[in-house]
Amino acid sequence: MDLAAVHIPGLTRRLPGLVTTDHTFTVPLDHARPERGTVELYGREVVAPSGLGRNQSWLVYLQGGPGGKCPRPLRRDSWLQRACEEYRVLLLDQRGTGRSTPATSQTLAALPSPEAQADYLACFRADAIVADGEAVRRSLLGAEGTWTLLGQSFGGFCVLRYLSAAPGGVREALITGGVPSLSATAVDVYRAAYPRVRSKNAAYFRRYPDDQQVLRDVLARLRDTEARLPTGERLTPRRLQYLGLALGMSDGFEQVHYLLEEAWVRVGGRLELSDGFLAAAGAHLSHVQGPLFAALHEAIYGQGEASGWAAHRVRGEFPEFDDAAPEPLFTGEMIYPWLFDEDPALRPLAAAADLLARRDDWPALYDPAALAHNTVPVAAAVYADDMYVDRRMSEQTAAAVPGLRLWITGEYEHDGLHRDGERVLGRLLDMVRGEA
Repeated sequence: MDLAAVHIPGLTRRLPGLVTTDHTFTVPLDHARPERGTVELYGREVVAPSGLGRNQSWLVYLQGGPGGKCPRPLRRDSWLQRACEEYRVLLLDQRGTGRSTPATSQTLAALPSPEAQADYLACFRADAIVADGEAVRRSLLGAEGTWTLLGQSFGGFCVLRYLSAAPGGVREALITGGVPSLSATAVDVYRAAYPRVRSKNAAYFRRYPDDQQVLRDVLARLRDTEARLPTGERLTPRRLQYLGLALGMSDGFEQVHYLLEEAWVRVGGRLELSDGFLAAAGAHLSHVQGPLFAALHEAIYGQGEASGWAAHRVRGEFPEFDDAAPEPLFTGEMIYPWLFDEDPALRPLAAAADLLARRDDWPALYDPAALAHNTVPVAAAVYADDMYVDRRMSEQTAAAVPGLRLWITGEYEHDGLHRDGERVLGRLLDMVRGEA
């Protein structure tokens, strides 16, 4: 779609150190086929009080995921502290998330069939998100206006798509923990990911060696005795292993450890899994807040081939991840078909997710030929021990994209932007401007 989105500005509010303004944009569900209807996008403009009335440049934040809504600011801190020194920031809820038209098990139930659900969900990848961004840019800045991109994790994948499809709208681009491969299949991605997750497990159990036995005992109990989560479903051993999704974050080890240390309670002389543990585990494991993360996860790597549940297939190459292994491990950012049976929030999407996993006509997300002629300054923080994004693949991409400079650092985990945002964003801005 070459036209600007329909734009409706909304309420303005004041927070400590910030002024926020609501924006709503109407865009096509399918930019290639506008007759399929529209969806709404919600954006929150954030500016320092001193920036009111000033003609500041725009920075649009592309959230991680897929299926993650933008952060909700409480005050001017973290990376917003640095960004608001010179930018008018747009926190844009990607289609299907937050206050944008939601795509959830609840709303998708209104569609008549799994096929209709899958066709709808196919419109929620990075290519559609970037087309939305371009429509929004034209509405706010005009056809010739440019803005800065800041992409965290999956948001970085969206940045590479943006530079492939619409680089003319981009002044400079910043990426944190999200430089994707331009050619790897989902199988390639997960074959590289399992060893990284294994390494995170090793680091976790070095910090908390007693947790290996705790995990072994809990998994054994779940195999032998039915345990129910507060949402009613049985907690299976393989689903408990999915707690490892958190291990790549700066506080991920502690999240898992503090949960495991309260796993057991003594009742009448017998040890049982505590209600508090089951409730906390259920909250960590549920996709009720982000079903798109599961439904579309492997599709973010789709370059024309079917993913075919790649993480599930590749797991068989790594028997140490079996829940009955002598020294069991947690899994990581892997989506398995059985999750759509075991998680009540995902069950209504099971058939649609299987159709998406078998789809083999995905449009290519990246254009290596266009990227080979990139002229947009790009700086990316690549975290040396990132559990979620492969460092080697990020380096290969940087070598193929002129103007893409890497800052490879072992100081942070995947969430470095949120843990030390003022410094991380400041370093990347210095890099794109030739000051670092």
